[in-house]
Amino acid sequence: MTLQDPRQKRHARELALQILFQTEFTTPVPYQDFLELFEDSTPKEVLDYADELIRGVKERRGEIDSILQASSQNWKVERMAIVDRNVLRLAVFEMKFGSSPLKPSIAINEAVDIAKKFGTTDSGSFVNGLLDQVRRQAGWE
Repeated sequence: MTLQDPRQKRHARELALQILFQTEFTTPVPYQDFLELFEDSTPKEVLDYADELIRGVKERRGEIDSILQASSQNWKVERMAIVDRNVLRLAVFEMKFGSSPLKPSIAINEAVDIAKKFGTTDSGSFVNGLLDQVRRQAGWE
C-alpha cells in the first residue's frame, strides 16, 4: 500500500511508533486492538500504512535488530530507550523491507523528526548517528 501525502505518512509513522511502544509494556494484546482505538478519528489510509509498518517491524524484528546491533558499537538494542529503539526499527524497516522502500535520506530525516518529538533531547542525534551508520554499512545511498 502506498500512501502519497507526506503528512499522512508522518501520521502513520507516529501512530505506529506509539503502538509499538505500547505493546512493549502490556501483556500480549494484539496491536490491531490498539489500531481500532483510532478508527473513528484517523483516515483508513493512515491506519492501513501504520498497520503495514507495525506488522513489518514485528515480523522482521530479529533481522532489523541485527542490522541495528551491527551498526551500534556502544549500545545493545535491548538497552536503548524504547522510543529510540522503535523509531530506529521503523526507519530500518522502511529503508530495507517496506513495500516501497524509502531513500535512506528521507527515512533518516523522518526518524530524526519523530525521535525529537517523542523521545528525549538526545534522541534526534542518537537516531541520526545510528541510522547514518546503518546506511553506510549497508551501502545504501
